[in-house]
Amino acid sequence: MENSLESLTIKRVYWRLIPFLFVLLIINYLDRVNIGFAALRMNHELGFSASVFGLGAGIFFIGYAVFEVPSNIMLHKVGARLWIARIMVTWGLVSGMLAFVHTQTSFYVLRFLLGVAEAGFIPGVVAYLAYWFPVRYRSRANAGVIMATAIASAIGSPVSGLLMHTMDGINGISGWRWMLLFEAVPAVVLGLFVLVWLTDRPERAKWLAPDQKKWLVNELASEAAKLEKTADLPFLKIAVMPRVWSLSALFVCFLTAFYGVLLWLPQIIKSMGTSSDLEVGFLTALPFCCAALSMSLVSRHSDKVAERKLHIAICMVVGGVALLACAFVSQPVIGLVLLCIAAAGIWGCLAVFWTLTGEFLGGAAAAIGIALINTIGQFGGLAGPWVVGIIKDFTGNFSMALVVLAIAAFLAALIAFLLPDRKPAAAVGKNMMAADTAR
Repeated sequence: MENSLESLTIKRVYWRLIPFLFVLLIINYLDRVNIGFAALRMNHELGFSASVFGLGAGIFFIGYAVFEVPSNIMLHKVGARLWIARIMVTWGLVSGMLAFVHTQTSFYVLRFLLGVAEAGFIPGVVAYLAYWFPVRYRSRANAGVIMATAIASAIGSPVSGLLMHTMDGINGISGWRWMLLFEAVPAVVLGLFVLVWLTDRPERAKWLAPDQKKWLVNELASEAAKLEKTADLPFLKIAVMPRVWSLSALFVCFLTAFYGVLLWLPQIIKSMGTSSDLEVGFLTALPFCCAALSMSLVSRHSDKVAERKLHIAICMVVGGVALLACAFVSQPVIGLVLLCIAAAGIWGCLAVFWTLTGEFLGGAAAAIGIALINTIGQFGGLAGPWVVGIIKDFTGNFSMALVVLAIAAFLAALIAFLLPDRKPAAAVGKNMMAADTAR
């Protein structure tokens, strides 16, 4: 009876929250990465070099990083429903304004402001899922939402290519400008709908049966009790935790490879000999389809065997090897296959990583810890696209850039492999309290 109640409750929560959050993340990543498609025409039209585009693509992450922790603190204080709605509406407005850039300065400023507007969204969603799913279900819940990062690119790639192709020249406006404008609208509309659909906490869920609500509240309270000692840790205590810095270093390396591939993939594929933007759109979707499948399989297996570190390490090694091999092949078909394998490896461990970040802190400390790890990690988001652009300008091709991204993936794998086994959260909190007393 208990297992039946548990199964029905988790299923009800999953289907109420995950599909909607999945759609929100699709819109988030569509607005974040469509600049990679815009670059196919924008760079030439505005006279941007690869370095200029790489810096503009990466500068987003400075704004994102600076406002990440404050954003997650606000989410915990005012509630996820209100704060996620605010994030979506503001990022939609800024993203639409990118359609009107004409200079390097306006490009840099709007990309920075887009990062400020989006700050806290993904870690906020991860923290929100921790309010609803017990730990043993969390990797699959994370994957159900974060898989949208791959699906967004798989869907968005052909859609972006189609918009750029069909809208080009209408009313004398370039196709890339229409594409950026149209793809910004859903963020504003769905941001307003967030206020209607999301519920901040299980205690307020009118859509759960009384026995389901009681079971879920008690289950989460039981887990929270184990993290009670860490729930109210101050920011400085969290900021000096070795595990926070280990996971941050891992995430810097991960995002270097992740965004280096993500924001340059359309141009990498075009450099293989594909001339049409529409063809580039459909071919770019293939690696992300592989990424979505991999993320689902890896997260389910990680939950099944209750293991995280090796799953991340193996995935990043696979991604790194594929990127390294891709740097030295000349056949477009083989190169595309290797990019598919690289995407499957790198994206495959993303949901598992976010599960790691939420397993050693509770309450407000969890929201701060997740945001801090994500904040530091964004330096990889800045470095990856920028370094690729610099190397492309210097060498005239993407080969050495892919080698650098492969090295970043190998470093992420090494850090994951060397992560110490997690101490029980209660013990961590107890040790910290003891240290305070000793002082």
